[in-house]
Amino acid sequence: MAGIELVASPGEISSGTSAKTVLQITAPTNQRLKIKAWGLMCKGIAATDAPLRVRLLRQTTSGTMTSLTLIKRNIATETIQSTASHTATAEPTAGDVLAVREVHPQSGYYESFLGNEISVPGGGRVGIEVLAGVSISVVPELVFEE
Repeated sequence: MAGIELVASPGEISSGTSAKTVLQITAPTNQRLKIKAWGLMCKGIAATDAPLRVRLLRQTTSGTMTSLTLIKRNIATETIQSTASHTATAEPTAGDVLAVREVHPQSGYYESFLGNEISVPGGGRVGIEVLAGVSISVVPELVFEE
């Protein structure tokens, strides 16, 4: 690992009302990643709407999504090897579920891993998937190191 800390955050995405991957990162072929934090903020309107199901999961395929430019959080001159994408139009295949959270549509959820980061193997993928009863805007984020 080169110690490059990266942020994947595409801005607002409409959740729709079926399970939807809103953000995915892919590790370089021969290099691991460490997920340091993840979460999402919601912009729901009705306080009585049911919570969203939010899952952090390994994904075994890439699905069909829009490419996302990663942002370096630290000063590093090395070239970013990882890739990211957002807003699935064809869902990736879900693998291991790493976390499941219920999030109120007028709030959000954010989790940092202090010394207990989630490892992503070379060529592996991790995504944030949401399932909402009503379509709302969400802002997902993954912070990781390559």
